[in-house]
Order: sequence, then C-alpha cells, then structure tokens
Amino acid sequence: MRKVKISVIVLGVVFLAALLFSCFLRQQYVVPIVMYHSVIPGADPGNRLAVTPQAFERQMRFLKAFGYNVVSLEKIAELIKNKKKIPPRTVALTFDDGYKNIYTYAFPVLKKYRLPATAFIIVKEVGRPQNDRLSWDEIKEMRASGIFDIGSHCLGPEPLVNLKSEQELRNEIFDSKRILEEKSGAGVSTFSYPEGRFNQQIRQLVIDAGYSLAVVTSPGRKFPDNDAFALKRLRISSSSDSLFVYWVETSGFYTFIKEHRDDD
Repeated sequence: MRKVKISVIVLGVVFLAALLFSCFLRQQYVVPIVMYHSVIPGADPGNRLAVTPQAFERQMRFLKAFGYNVVSLEKIAELIKNKKKIPPRTVALTFDDGYKNIYTYAFPVLKKYRLPATAFIIVKEVGRPQNDRLSWDEIKEMRASGIFDIGSHCLGPEPLVNLKSEQELRNEIFDSKRILEEKSGAGVSTFSYPEGRFNQQIRQLVIDAGYSLAVVTSPGRKFPDNDAFALKRLRISSSSDSLFVYWVETSGFYTFIKEHRDDD
C-alpha cells in the first residue's frame, strides 16, 4: 500500500512538473516572422544576408509539406491587437531592401507553393542603375499576383535613429508611404525600420503615418513580444540551409533562445 501511495505521489509530481513546463513554454512562444534579404545562386556561406535559390525552395517546400500556417503580417498584427490565440505553426515571410533577385528567384517559388510574403522597399533605390533592385513594374506585378504585399523600408537606407530632426523622420516615414502607394496603385500599411532600429518617437510617427504594423530585427528581451509596431523577426542566412536549423528557427521558441543566448 505504501508503494502505491509513493507511486501516486511521484506521478502527481511528474504531471505537475510537465504542466508547469508546458505553461512556461507557452509564455515564451513568439510567432516566427522570418526575414530574408537576397536569394542568390552560389551565395557565399559567410554572407549573413543571402541564401541560395535551392535552399530557399527547400525551406518553402518544408513549410508547405509540414502544414505550416503561412500568413500575412497583417494577419499576425490583427491577432496580436485583438489578443487572439495565434494558431500553432504560424509563420510570416518578409524580404528587406527590395533586391531584384527576389523577383527572379523567390517570387516563382512563392507562387508555386502559394505562400504569401511581404517585401519592404527602399524607395530611392527602386530601379537604380546598378540593376540590382526591383523596378516599379516588377513591384506592381508582384503585388498584383496576390502573393506579395508591399511595405515601406523608408526613402533611403539610413537608420532613422541617426536622423537629427523630426522633419527628416517624417519625410522618411510619411513620404515613402505616399510614393509607394502612388507608384504601386494600392495602400501601404506595413513598415520596416532600417536596420531594425527605432525609438519611441520613431514608433509614434509610424503610427501617426497610418501604418498598421512595423517590424524590427532583434531588439532584445527588454522589448515586449506582442507589440504590433515592433514585431520581432529572425534573420535567415546560409546557416539555415539545414532544415533542422530552419525548423528550430520557425518553431516559435527560437526568439526566446536567441535573446537569452545573446544576453549571456
């Protein structure tokens, strides 16, 4: 009888520990918003801003095959603002800077698997002579497909925290939205802070300009995980060529791991 009681107590302790651990994990979950820059054949493994077309297609095929809920940034912001539960395996895809290679290599793959994404455009670099950025025609085609949403990455690449006056900030935040809307023929509601850097003044100006959300890079754990105007993202590079690594990054728990690792 004594052994039975001990077994019941042990099982109860194990059950309680498992329940507490499960609650802890749920609290650490941050919806994964992955951030790409370039998709380049023969991408240098040391380039932290590039993946190969082959790796990119494997990653998209992985998301599709394993039933990930790939949604728009707007959907994630809506769930956060309304304090709704985010479905398991929800992921959003984003691309910064507006490189032409996302039209050449990423766009066909996303169309193939019918996966939505957002491209954040640096307005003054559209169609530049080096021919390494998207043209307005390509941007309009991507948007018209229903695959890509188009967001602002400001007029130029300079981090907003480096600008000295509020007027300069307003030009970057407000004018980039206006120009993108005029050129693409549709509204622009998403914003990406250059280099992911911002402060409270900049955040408020983004809200004042009429955006519905904004994304950052890795602000750290001192920032909340549920701020629609500071949505945390995970940079994808050649280190994610391994699908195991990609699975960890898109698990929803990698932000927690990364922030604690970086603080240590």
